[in-house]
Amino acid sequence: MKKLEIGKSGLQTSEISLGCMRMNQLSVQEANRVIQNALDLGIDMFDHDDIYGKGRSEEIFAEAIDMNPTIREKMIIQTKCGIREGFFDFSKEHILASVEGSLKRLKTDYIDILLLHRPDTLVEPEEVAEAFDELKQSGKVRHFGVSNQNPNQIELLKKYVKQDLIANQLQLSLMFTPMIDAGFNVNMNHDPAIVRDGGILDYSRLHDMTIQPWSPFQFGFFEGVFVDHDKFPEVNQKLQEYADKYHVTKSAIAIAWILRHPANMQPIVGTMNVERLKDIAKASDVTLSREEWYELYRAAGNKLP
Repeated sequence: MKKLEIGKSGLQTSEISLGCMRMNQLSVQEANRVIQNALDLGIDMFDHDDIYGKGRSEEIFAEAIDMNPTIREKMIIQTKCGIREGFFDFSKEHILASVEGSLKRLKTDYIDILLLHRPDTLVEPEEVAEAFDELKQSGKVRHFGVSNQNPNQIELLKKYVKQDLIANQLQLSLMFTPMIDAGFNVNMNHDPAIVRDGGILDYSRLHDMTIQPWSPFQFGFFEGVFVDHDKFPEVNQKLQEYADKYHVTKSAIAIAWILRHPANMQPIVGTMNVERLKDIAKASDVTLSREEWYELYRAAGNKLP
């Protein structure tokens, strides 16, 4: 598994991350197998959230590996906070309480990366800054970032927050590409030209923020998986062509397509299936050519201007 640096933090980790949202659906024994398999594959980044399984995903993760300092130092743990039932909450009080809860559930003394999950329009960035300062000075959180936020929302935080914001989780897949589409269709009067995210792709590259694509196999907003879906014959035919060429699966090619982008993105895959993760991890060994990347993009139904 190839490594990448998250932002300019010096933090080196696997270029594919394992998302643990569904880990609460596993037994402790099943979770242990999933985590150990990921580590064996070289995947050492594990993405959590305080709301996944209402906290149970973090608990099972720690129970499954019998969390201790020896195994803790082999992994990068990222978790998120800010989503509550029916609202978002970036208050200092909630951020600090959320981290304390995650530390307890994960049975660890520190979080490698804490992300603010989705924007909170009632955010008071001065409070976020105070929370981050306390967490950093206490050693409870080492690095910080955001999720699903646009450039101006990030700049508002950066006006007050002293720590670098090193990552941003954003939805991206071969069949969900608005952040890429707008860059091709500059100054054009049709739907793909609409900039819906404030130009977050270029902003991230300019400001050394690592994009962590979530739902890398989904089309639409959780409408389904596009791999082997009969609604998308053309893109699946092209995925199969390159899967045969590189001796991997179509899912691996879908991830390799993301990895090929020079923004150095870190896709988050959420499978709890050991064999499927083994197949997906092979994407790290595939480097698509420029022509192949564009052929897949066009096969997904996109037209170049």
